[in-house]
Amino acid sequence: MTISELYEHYLACHSVTTDSRNCPTGSIFFALKGDKFDGNRYAQKAVDNGCSYAVVDEEQYAPAGDRRYVLVPDALQALQQLANMHRRNFHHPVIQITGTNGKTTTKELTAAVLSKKYRVLATEANYNNHIGVPKTLLRLTADDNMAVIETGANHPGEIKALADIVEPDYGLITNVGRAHLEGFGSFEGVIRTKGELYDYLRQKAGSKVFIHGENPYLANISAGLELVKYGEPGHDDYLVEGESLPSDTPYLAGRWRKVGEKQWHHADTRLIGDYNMYNILAAACIGTYFGVDGEDINRAIEEYIPKNDRSELRNTDNNTLIVDAYNANPTSMRASLLNFMGMKGDNKMVILGDMGELGDASEEEHQKIVDLLKQSDIATVWLVGDNFRKAKHEFRTFSNVEEVEDELHHRPVKGHFILIKGSNRTRLYQLPDYL
Repeated sequence: MTISELYEHYLACHSVTTDSRNCPTGSIFFALKGDKFDGNRYAQKAVDNGCSYAVVDEEQYAPAGDRRYVLVPDALQALQQLANMHRRNFHHPVIQITGTNGKTTTKELTAAVLSKKYRVLATEANYNNHIGVPKTLLRLTADDNMAVIETGANHPGEIKALADIVEPDYGLITNVGRAHLEGFGSFEGVIRTKGELYDYLRQKAGSKVFIHGENPYLANISAGLELVKYGEPGHDDYLVEGESLPSDTPYLAGRWRKVGEKQWHHADTRLIGDYNMYNILAAACIGTYFGVDGEDINRAIEEYIPKNDRSELRNTDNNTLIVDAYNANPTSMRASLLNFMGMKGDNKMVILGDMGELGDASEEEHQKIVDLLKQSDIATVWLVGDNFRKAKHEFRTFSNVEEVEDELHHRPVKGHFILIKGSNRTRLYQLPDYL
């Protein structure tokens, strides 16, 4: 079956799934494979559970004469090609967002801002990979008039592959930092991979890039692109300018405006950390470019509440927590620590988990974080994971989150202001229940 023929089936079904346990009536099941599973084995179950079709790539799972089973060379590739075909029938602006840090927050802020004027489809949560992106695109409807697609990467070529599926009209790289070095090989590899989005847009007529004007790494790879800039005040060629402001609360306060206008918009946000000001400016820049009213932009920024363990402020019966336990890399870890060190609070404490996927740079990068902690005035430091354990320091260490939970169960911590940050695989997001 050709992709065009499969697309006719999709237009009749309007829904896809990759989980045989979640099969909306009339949907299409794609039998994807992973290191520990083969979706082909669940094709019949998907059909029995309500799917109209099951797309498989192994002949033994496509019974002869049963038109409910669609045999293709590669089920994942078929899903991606189907999504791309559907995207080509969408003639409104598509914005692709990537970057080392802040891409999910920026995507959500941008979607919130644009939603004040448009019907916007945006990536759910952080479903930004080779599976999540096509599934997002396949949710586009005739009622949508804007799409904001988040894309992530942990190896070279991944952003290019995703851009080929998304075919964005506009692009934004939030920043580049030292993350996934094991997959990218080096920091330069990170820059090149994130820059694959720029490479795609160079080849597309009429495309534009939203860019933080003071970021030297992005400036170095943005030649030949039409740029819409945002950043700190004082640049006549920017569309939007802004800066953070002192705040009596743990939350970020800032101001921004369209360059050339006298009036500032003051935003009291629910975000933690001055580094989020650039995410705010990115969203404000995109909203301004697309004609969203300034007051509506500011309202969207102030109404946005982070979730999914991304710089969430939580007050428990015993402590005040900043939970930033979804992801961690050297750039974001350092930024979070510096921000926490500058915040007002009694009995400061940090619980930090290992940073993953750093390859040969792991020892050096964990030592840098430890050295920063040595210079801080943070009274209590707990480090979790083998990489932090190997670094040179005298801080308390734990092998895993279970050891921390056991300690907190027997000796509860009370009356502290605590930053919790680590890679998702360290599972530090479990700790608030014990604090």
